[in-house]
Amino acid sequence: MNNVKRYLPWVVATALFMEQLDSTIVNTAVPAMAESLHVAPLSLKAVVASYILSLAVCIPVSGWLADRFGTRRVFASAVMVFSLSSLLCGVSVNVTMLVASRILQGVGAAMMMPVGRLTIIRTFSKAELLKAMNFVIIPALIGPLLGPTIGGLIVHWLPWRIIFFINIPVGIAALLLTHRFMPDYHGDGRRPLDVIGLVLFGAGTALLSWLLEIFGEHNIGVGAAAPLFLASLGLLAAYAWHAGRTRHPLLRLELFRVRTFRVSVAGGFITRLGLGGLPFLLPLLYQVGLGYPAWQSGLLMMPAAASAMGMKLISIGILRRFGFRTILIVNTLLMGVTIGLFSLVGQTTPVMLIVLLGLTQGFLNSLQFSSMNAMAYSDIGAPESSMASTLASSMQQMSMSFGLACGTLVAAWYLGDVPQTDQAAVTRALHYAFLTLGGMTLLSSLSFWTLSPADGENVSKGGIVA
Repeated sequence: MNNVKRYLPWVVATALFMEQLDSTIVNTAVPAMAESLHVAPLSLKAVVASYILSLAVCIPVSGWLADRFGTRRVFASAVMVFSLSSLLCGVSVNVTMLVASRILQGVGAAMMMPVGRLTIIRTFSKAELLKAMNFVIIPALIGPLLGPTIGGLIVHWLPWRIIFFINIPVGIAALLLTHRFMPDYHGDGRRPLDVIGLVLFGAGTALLSWLLEIFGEHNIGVGAAAPLFLASLGLLAAYAWHAGRTRHPLLRLELFRVRTFRVSVAGGFITRLGLGGLPFLLPLLYQVGLGYPAWQSGLLMMPAAASAMGMKLISIGILRRFGFRTILIVNTLLMGVTIGLFSLVGQTTPVMLIVLLGLTQGFLNSLQFSSMNAMAYSDIGAPESSMASTLASSMQQMSMSFGLACGTLVAAWYLGDVPQTDQAAVTRALHYAFLTLGGMTLLSSLSFWTLSPADGENVSKGGIVA
């Protein structure tokens, strides 16, 4: 069991990094892919959207699959599907094959994230959970930051197909480690699959995710978007009504009655509205506003990734000293302040100050999401862990779409018709965007005031971590 606890976080972190990296690395390669496949870049929008839609539809069923067939079999199958589909993406000869491969890749990714998290929850005690979550959360934070940088470097120096081929050796390593160190947990009983719930929730989240993806890039007008938005909300409301009246719902919404779970998931959703736009806004500030080349802009994203990894060295002690409530309130306020401080970055700002600001932001972000992820399961028992992991993963996927769309819309509001050649005007508009997102993050701290000082103490102060 000691070997399992030692290596299991590595297994889950490796797979999660592969999935998170792949969700962003493709964006920078779209022009090169379009040229290679002899199509217009806009026609490859489906390559990005198909992956997101596949995630949204398949995540809710992952918990049922893990309960029915076991965590080891489902996780190994997910890694295998993801690796095989990566190979198919890399050898695609046309857009149709590429989109189909990306859908399959999304299916594999949808199984990896919640099932990996479920295995961590079932393997580690409450006192050990924070340390394990600290390790696993890092790939989820640095993947989106490194994705555009790595994608840009690969496209600049190598064929775009390498973007997908790099997943194959990582996937093989993860598969070998899975068979050796992944525990095989099953559900307590065989519950039937809620097909009606899957259709309602899957269709609602898929439509909402697609709408946010498209609307964020202004490819659809408000007149067309409003009915689709209402339809997605109607489907999700229909699922909520259905879930309250069926014995075995796809996702048990009653879990939101557990305060620590509700605050963690809902608070994380609200917080991401402010944070979700940073991966979009920072490259704009560095490249368009300050005139840095793409490679230098990519390097300026690295400090946040480095400090995210360093966070786990001291976060356990901080949480034991102050508890989840204090940390989440104060840390959210600090995140809002640091986002707002990017409004002071201009042509004369020393690079070292930008690096220091990035280091601070990465540390705070990492502490925030590591704390929320660990606290979410502090009052969740083993029988409910599968359902809780699936529900949290579904909400996280939606919050990422909402956050990116929110950041894009805020930036578009201030940029308006400002020409990108006017660096001073672009920089000023982006400064307003950072202030707005910082203010939104400050307000999101209110979601954590409903916690009590003792909430999550069995995780944050559960004893000496082995």
